[in-house]
Amino acid sequence: MSTVRIAAAAAHFGRDLEFDLARIAKVIDDARGSGAGLLVLPDAALGGYLADLRHPDPDVLPPALEPDDPLILEVARLAAEMVVCVGYREDGGTERYNAAVCVSGDGVLGRHRKVHLPAGEAAAYAPGDRFDAFDTPVGRIGMLIDYDKTFPESARSLALDGAEILACLSAWPTSITNRAPRMAQDRQARLFDLYDQARAAENQVVLASSNQTGALGGMRFLGQAKVVGPGGDILARTWAKAGLAVAEVDVSAEVDRARRTLHHLGELRPSAYRETSS
Repeated sequence: MSTVRIAAAAAHFGRDLEFDLARIAKVIDDARGSGAGLLVLPDAALGGYLADLRHPDPDVLPPALEPDDPLILEVARLAAEMVVCVGYREDGGTERYNAAVCVSGDGVLGRHRKVHLPAGEAAAYAPGDRFDAFDTPVGRIGMLIDYDKTFPESARSLALDGAEILACLSAWPTSITNRAPRMAQDRQARLFDLYDQARAAENQVVLASSNQTGALGGMRFLGQAKVVGPGGDILARTWAKAGLAVAEVDVSAEVDRARRTLHHLGELRPSAYRETSS
């Protein structure tokens, strides 16, 4: 794959699905105007995230959409020649999942259900059970949904499955228990950047990190969308405001360059590691 422009979005989405779809269409247009071949939209861009992470109200949860919901098919139509990743609450029959889907005008390219659930989210979602990379016109991609990236094993699993691009979709808020007077001093803001850079550098991959902005209920979201290179360097970012972080990357060449001398995946010693418990 030759050079591709990668766009990671910072934007606000709520419960109004018609509004959300209109905003997605606008962000796709903006990304297309920037020449992007890949756009990563935030977690819960269709229907919004939880309004309270500590005690979610079961009566005001995000709407659950079936995997082939017309809204998802419309995002695919809007994507056309682009590859677009978007998050939503999935109706899985007896369970509901915090989910992401990657689409183009040709249809669905890949799916992910969030595996790692923080305490409050477990009241609204069931956990997914796997990490799978998939091929797209812009390269092999793996998706993570916000808290997934806290765990190194998540990104490592995708890298071992051949992903050279990690799409990290988030609805990542400021600290709920220890609010800081300024965003730059917020613990969760620091961790959000740290995880993005660490997951890219330790796996020597390109990472596109999107996030919600604004507020929903008691939640205030960080923004801080960014594109990170395989050395952990931030190539583009939005800071706290809504917008697009856009970077042009020759993904395969940059990954190969990062792995030329020190090839982290090739130098793993699995026999020396303690197995994680189930």
